[in-house]
Amino acid sequence: MNANTTYWVLFIGVAVLSYIVQAMFQRRIDKASRIPMKRGLTGREVAELMLRDHGINNVSVISTPGQLTDNFNPSNNTVNLSESVYSQSSVAAAAVAAHECGHAVQHATGYLPVKLRSALVPIVSFSSRAVTWVLLLGMLLLKIFPGLMLFGIILFALTTLFSIVTLPVEINASRRALAWLEGAGMTDYSNRDEAEGALRAAAYTYVVAALSSLATLIYYIMIFMGGRRN
Repeated sequence: MNANTTYWVLFIGVAVLSYIVQAMFQRRIDKASRIPMKRGLTGREVAELMLRDHGINNVSVISTPGQLTDNFNPSNNTVNLSESVYSQSSVAAAAVAAHECGHAVQHATGYLPVKLRSALVPIVSFSSRAVTWVLLLGMLLLKIFPGLMLFGIILFALTTLFSIVTLPVEINASRRALAWLEGAGMTDYSNRDEAEGALRAAAYTYVVAALSSLATLIYYIMIFMGGRRN
């Protein structure tokens, strides 16, 4: 199987998997969004309560425009919740808010994979800007200057590593979120499955992203090895 055939097999396989995961994630979120939270707490209130319960007093919870824009920003210590999550009182909003607070707890406790991912950020920021042009030129000049494409592969491998390191960070944040939601009485037997399902589906999207990056890396390696042999 040549590089192009391998690429299309990998590309189609990852694309189909991505579609399935995204559809599952949306279905889970839609279902959890229709289940109201006990006590009527909004995503903002859930986030503030989780932070307070973990003794984190220097992180603010703010609203950010758009959908699926929820994140924790360690540079300014903010939990940023999309408008619907910030103001909505639902199991989905609580799960997303608690997940982002899980990242805040990771930073506060020095969770090792977070430290590793943070160390990779400046490197990946540079490599992601340069890698497309380096790989393009590397493929064009492969026969006369193979080192250029090899450098591009190394740059792309760093972005793949970042995607892989992100997996335990996201999975751990969800586990922290679920543990706190249950321990704080936010979820029980009647709605825990919906919260867990939404967070698990979200984690799968990161798995697909890592697989996609790994598949593309394999494709570039095959091109490089094939060019070296010819």
